[in-house]
Amino acid sequence: MKPVLVAGEINADLVFTGCNELPAFGREVLVDGFRQGPGSSSMICAMGMAKLGDGVLFAGVAGQDSWGDYCVDALRTAGIDTRAVRRDASLRTGLTVALSAAHDRALVTYPGAIAALREEDINDDLLKQAGHLHVSSYYLQQALQPGLGALLVRARVCGVTTSLDPGFDPAQKWGSELRELLPLLDVFLPNASEACAISGASTPQQALRAFANGVTRTVIKCGADGAIALDGDGQVVSVPAIRVDAVDSTGAGDSFDAGFLHAWRRTLPLRECLRWGAACGGLSTRGVGGTATQADEADVRRLLAEPA
Repeated sequence: MKPVLVAGEINADLVFTGCNELPAFGREVLVDGFRQGPGSSSMICAMGMAKLGDGVLFAGVAGQDSWGDYCVDALRTAGIDTRAVRRDASLRTGLTVALSAAHDRALVTYPGAIAALREEDINDDLLKQAGHLHVSSYYLQQALQPGLGALLVRARVCGVTTSLDPGFDPAQKWGSELRELLPLLDVFLPNASEACAISGASTPQQALRAFANGVTRTVIKCGADGAIALDGDGQVVSVPAIRVDAVDSTGAGDSFDAGFLHAWRRTLPLRECLRWGAACGGLSTRGVGGTATQADEADVRRLLAEPA
């Protein structure tokens, strides 16, 4: 099986856990724990797929600085091919501070080089090495946005399947441009709030039907309520969240993406793909940071074999 090409943002995470309330200006809050780790939706998904045994190529931009060294080294240590990572001395590598509780997290991000990846950074020779193209954080990747449609078309011509996790829109404008790209995607992976904001629907179930186009498999991640998708007959298929002793939810949705795509590329039934996603998302919350406790294939199979 050809590797997955992840085209996305590169940044480090500084994760503070046990943050029971958010700080206000002029105030200070204390937390229970701290961890520095590889960050970004794209890096966490890429490392999750590598942990599951998938070959992974990574295309992105990092500064020529210590944070860039740290992130690229983390990708390489995970067994990911980083030859398509561009280092730019005029930019600083992005950095995210995550204030995390067991149920959710708040993020503060310095974009830096995150917004610098362009369509032309991903040539056809690179696409032809891959079997699947995954893009994360659409709203942060501002230089990629104008050419993303052309990239998806080129991927299709090269016989490469595609997926997109939109991420949050910091401007909260959402817009219609992303919806126009959906027919070029094989898999669309928003969470519930993103799906409702992009579609204008009131519920995730309504959003599923708003996105239905006969081409794209939309999967909506609903946090503690599990995940949902439409089957071939237009019926909602749902799976519950995997219950674990959660420590930190940072990157759980990105690990869900890794598990779902790992199973989907192997043509498992839809419900099983959702269960693989839920297992990988849940298991990733056992430790601090998005990559510290990501699951390998044996972890997932063992968890899914347990009685409900």
